[in-house]
Amino acid sequence: MIEITLLPADGNDDYADSIPADTYLRTLSPPGFIVRLPKDAAPASVRNLGQLLSHKEAKHLSAELAVKAPNVADRLAEEFIGGLKLGSYSAGQRKGDHEAHPLAKGTFRYDGNTEPALILADVQNRVRSLVDAPANKKRAQDLAAFARESGATYGYDVKVLDKEACLQEGLHALLAVNRGSEDPAVLIVMEYRGGAQEGETTAIIGKGVTFDTGGVSIKGSQNLHLMKSDMGGAAATFGAVEAAARLKLPVNLVGIVPATDNSVDALSIKPSDVIESHAGKTIEIIDTDAEGRLIMADGLSYAVKHFSPTTLIDVATLTGSAVRTFGYVCAATLSKNEELVDQFRTAGDACGERVWPLPPWDDFAKGLESDVADVKNFSGNPLHGATDAFKFLENFTHGHERYIHFDIAGVALKQGPYAKDRQATGFGVRLFVEWLRAANN
Repeated sequence: MIEITLLPADGNDDYADSIPADTYLRTLSPPGFIVRLPKDAAPASVRNLGQLLSHKEAKHLSAELAVKAPNVADRLAEEFIGGLKLGSYSAGQRKGDHEAHPLAKGTFRYDGNTEPALILADVQNRVRSLVDAPANKKRAQDLAAFARESGATYGYDVKVLDKEACLQEGLHALLAVNRGSEDPAVLIVMEYRGGAQEGETTAIIGKGVTFDTGGVSIKGSQNLHLMKSDMGGAAATFGAVEAAARLKLPVNLVGIVPATDNSVDALSIKPSDVIESHAGKTIEIIDTDAEGRLIMADGLSYAVKHFSPTTLIDVATLTGSAVRTFGYVCAATLSKNEELVDQFRTAGDACGERVWPLPPWDDFAKGLESDVADVKNFSGNPLHGATDAFKFLENFTHGHERYIHFDIAGVALKQGPYAKDRQATGFGVRLFVEWLRAANN
């Protein structure tokens, strides 16, 4: 058994001088590690330290760990253990020489309640694996299979609308994006009921574009392989629903994922086309690479029509504008409901998945006015593309007063110490769980 001892940053002990804060020392007798927690001792930074140790020291770990934390708060110790579990993740399952991390199915001995932290880490790793999977291994039907398996295992309802059902439902924008694909689109609907049957319901709509070529408005080849991550919003939605079910949160939660790839074909939609939508509004296509907002528009309208949610949320890897604004530090959020924005900023700060608002002003909607349809899908102005996307999506919320939008393009996939290329983070799972917990206390 490997033993890990956690020490506070300002502890007065034998290791105070030899182990600076936010570092660790490997010991031979007993075999294990002594870890000095970071000075700020925030849950997210402690979790990050556990993740880094787990990743870098895998060969010195075992499937059974004993964690001791004298003079360290239980919450921090539990977050550290969650970080150890996060660090067991690898995107290399398809490599011939892949070896499972010893903690992938490991056990942790600790005198405290580690179950919530380990559940969140496991869920986050599961959806990270989805985002990192190659596009040919996660077609729309594969996302549907993931949802069905999760629902059957953890006790929530899953319904999948196939292409014919999508047509009957009037999901015309989703089907328009799907026209260039060899795989039929699906709408995945997950429903977890953990609160009062007639109580408040939250709906999260996640963008499920399994690969984005840009369509006829095709993207350049540089980093095009990373467009396998364009379903990061779907992953956050899958994770939020599964986590709520596994943690038995007292909430009513609906997750909706419109799923397709955006490919190039003779049947693909073209700039200047006018398409219909679930909400009944017509859309002039200016740029086929602004496809995410098209499928999200149908998902939002479907959620309002069928579930009348109290809070309406969407999450998507949507715009390069969000990345140019915030880099890889935080997600962009937009809402006219300032209470919701404040709640999510607080939740993001608490869990380490930070968000920051952009202005939701109607001035930005002017560029989306069309001569031939109710709305354009792109203004042509890349300077405020993230805000344009929000203003477009507002058209399909049926005037919902508690609607909030998250653009996670810069945080769903990041370069870091855990892989040679950019790797999935699972961003959104913790943010939504933290908000759900706080909103229902």
